[in-house]
Amino acid sequence: MNIKFPVDRAIEILRRQHDALSSQWNHRDRSSNPDFKKWKRDTEVALENIFGSESRHLGDFKRISFQAGVWYTDMPDSDHREAYEAGLKTAAAVLNSMIDEIKEYAIAEEGADIAPSSLNLIEQMCLRFHRVARQLRDRHGGRDTLTIGDEYDVQDLLHALLSMHFDDIREEEWSPSYAGSGSRVDFLLKAEQIVIEVKKTRQSMKRGELGEQLIVDRARYAEHPDCKTLVCFVYDPEGIVGNPAGMERDLEKHEGAMRVRVIIAPKA
Repeated sequence: MNIKFPVDRAIEILRRQHDALSSQWNHRDRSSNPDFKKWKRDTEVALENIFGSESRHLGDFKRISFQAGVWYTDMPDSDHREAYEAGLKTAAAVLNSMIDEIKEYAIAEEGADIAPSSLNLIEQMCLRFHRVARQLRDRHGGRDTLTIGDEYDVQDLLHALLSMHFDDIREEEWSPSYAGSGSRVDFLLKAEQIVIEVKKTRQSMKRGELGEQLIVDRARYAEHPDCKTLVCFVYDPEGIVGNPAGMERDLEKHEGAMRVRVIIAPKA
């Protein structure tokens, strides 16, 4: 089976759409839910780009029904809900099956961009960051190691990981027009025009505080002359963020030239 993406990238995209399903359960049905329609369309676009517009995979997904097969006036809400949840369960199973199929059989099409992009490399570092942090705690002979206690520790370890793939990693002061004050850019990859902003959750964090910080960061970096892509990495080892997929999706909604990628990891 040939696919149009590198295998790892295709799996990452499908997993992201699968994980985003968790935020759809609170909606009664798709007809009154723009958020669900966006998720469904995003998934269809992903499948078309990975497998092709005439693929069985896209057809299988489009045939999933999220509404009752027979509708009548005064239909109980429970019937709508049952049909909607059945559709979500089927979608989850189908996406999982596609991921397994890619792992087992997929080969990237000749001419596909096999080398991972800079953004894809950064995404993988963030998604596997917790695994690296745990491994560092277990050293031979009880030797001293790096304990991730605050954002500075996260920055130090991420900087070391970035150095494996990028030569020009800058930590610089920058005075944006937004909010009228200067701030430090955690990491600027100047050649790639990528800015990486690092956060770490904590028990004392107030409800909504993290989202507010990221909204401010997003607005500030939109004015940065060297920022075409903003990556916001939130290290959440204790699972404080209740709905990481929902927060990622909400904060990535942004009009303008700057691309925004929010990564909250590890996922519970």
